[in-house]
Amino acid sequence: MRVLSVRGALPAHRHRQEEITEAVAGSLLAGRVDRAVLERFHRNAGVGTRHTALPLERYGRLRDFGESNDAFIEAGVELGARAVVDALKAVDLAPPDVDLVVSATVTGLAVPSLDARVAAVTGMRDDVVRVPIVGLGCVAGAAGIARLHDHLVGHPDAVAVLMSVELCSLTLQRDDVSVPNLVASGLFGDGAAAVVAAGSRRAEQLVDGVRVQPEVLAARSRLYPDSERTMGWDVGAGGLRIVLDAAVPDLVRRYLGDDVRRFLADHGLGHADVGWYVAHPGGPKVLEALQDALQVDRDALALTWDSLRRIGNLSSASVLHVLADTLGSRPPRPGSYGLMLAMGPGFCSELVLLRAPA
Repeated sequence: MRVLSVRGALPAHRHRQEEITEAVAGSLLAGRVDRAVLERFHRNAGVGTRHTALPLERYGRLRDFGESNDAFIEAGVELGARAVVDALKAVDLAPPDVDLVVSATVTGLAVPSLDARVAAVTGMRDDVVRVPIVGLGCVAGAAGIARLHDHLVGHPDAVAVLMSVELCSLTLQRDDVSVPNLVASGLFGDGAAAVVAAGSRRAEQLVDGVRVQPEVLAARSRLYPDSERTMGWDVGAGGLRIVLDAAVPDLVRRYLGDDVRRFLADHGLGHADVGWYVAHPGGPKVLEALQDALQVDRDALALTWDSLRRIGNLSSASVLHVLADTLGSRPPRPGSYGLMLAMGPGFCSELVLLRAPA
């Protein structure tokens, strides 16, 4: 399988972190939170600006989970469709060319799923194969690419799209002053992304020598023991209440380094063979733990740190934005190996081995 294009889409509402802190302290959690504590969490998030699906003043007027979820569907379809169409146009394809669409989201509920709604508004064929992924959270961007690979290995003439849509701002709980909710209010942003990929025979017809269109060589999933309450949602009357344990960096340090070494060794590679990394921006402490696990310095994850600063953590869409930045602003050396990696609820990780075209 070859990745042909990656495009991100962000809502029009862009805010400095200080503006979001003011909105959370002044209206969303007004009178229920220690402002100094909130400001400290927001400062420590490593985020400079974020995008939100709605204007900041609208969040305080959302009455319940139903209204929040309606806003999720409306904004999510628009953002997802924009990302998909942009990614297809980048390689002179159109929605009717898509044989498989995989969608990933964890920040709202939609039945029919977002992929069905986006297929309808963009004009995909009525026989397009749909695979909605719900519940993988932050890991779903990398896992989605792995599932594209699984399908395209067996369908070498096919074109497939991965669409990720995450509107994290609509999950903020206004009656929850727990540390996880306060951390989330300073870390997560809204956005979408799309990846267009093709099987080996179709890719031969579509590969553009001007663009960096890496090959996906292999992937590996890992589910860690006794970690179900590390990350996820508790679903209640108010919607999706975040579960986020402070042990996430410890789990990354404990497991990920060995996972990466074994994965690379199974493909005849070692640490020195990896020329570039595409990592999910989980947050400053997670990224520092990831650097320790991979035994790399901050510069190896520079684009991930920069993405965190510019747009925050977009859950499953984040690693795809980092991939777009990697292929666009810091193209890998021809023939070099890259490693995409992300972690999410389970607690779990996904590793994807990439190779830049020679």
